[in-house]
Amino acid sequence: MTDTTGFEAALRAKGASYHIHHPFNRMLNEGRASPAQIRGWVANRFYYQINIPVKDAAVIANCEDRDVRREWVRRILDHDGWEQDSGGIEAWVRLGEAVGLTRESLWSLSDVLPGVRFAVDAYVNFARRQPWQESVCASLTELFAPQIHKDRLASWPLHYPWIDTSGLDYFRKRIPLASRDVEHGLRVTLAYFDTRVLQDRALEILQFKLDILWAMLDAIQLRYGLTDE
Repeated sequence: MTDTTGFEAALRAKGASYHIHHPFNRMLNEGRASPAQIRGWVANRFYYQINIPVKDAAVIANCEDRDVRREWVRRILDHDGWEQDSGGIEAWVRLGEAVGLTRESLWSLSDVLPGVRFAVDAYVNFARRQPWQESVCASLTELFAPQIHKDRLASWPLHYPWIDTSGLDYFRKRIPLASRDVEHGLRVTLAYFDTRVLQDRALEILQFKLDILWAMLDAIQLRYGLTDE
């Protein structure tokens, strides 16, 4: 499987393991979640959000390619904000406020579960320790992200009218940004992982990242439960 077309198809096929299929996420999007379950998910996912730019800074620190750094730095600005753009982290805080959490409680991280913290920290440590090209490959879960954001935008206003729709801006903004990021990340990955051995490694890396996202929801489900269908 050293051809680029087959390799890309194998990467995209990993979408079958994306957390869009996790029972807790299905519960959220099917309108079966309680306010407490939604708040628990938002509070725990916030720990992931605030660590995305930390992870991206590690990628840049390990990368000797100036052109890659110039493109990758936009990811940090997307989340931390830049000039008049308050960024994705602030958008997530507004989501928290829309579901009934306070800004202070989110930033305190008091609701972050040990399993979520462990999973996110493992991802950040991977980016710090592994070659930058592997971290780029791990980011390719963004291949599958636009659909999960579209699902939330379509279903949440119907099922949860008590949530101010302005709080869903994070999902709106991430759809075009995720598509942009995928284009760059896929270009790097297809160029670097150019042998069968390397391509097998890339598929392992992408599965590792998919497992991180799935494990986060496992921990959240264990704490907040699952409403029956």
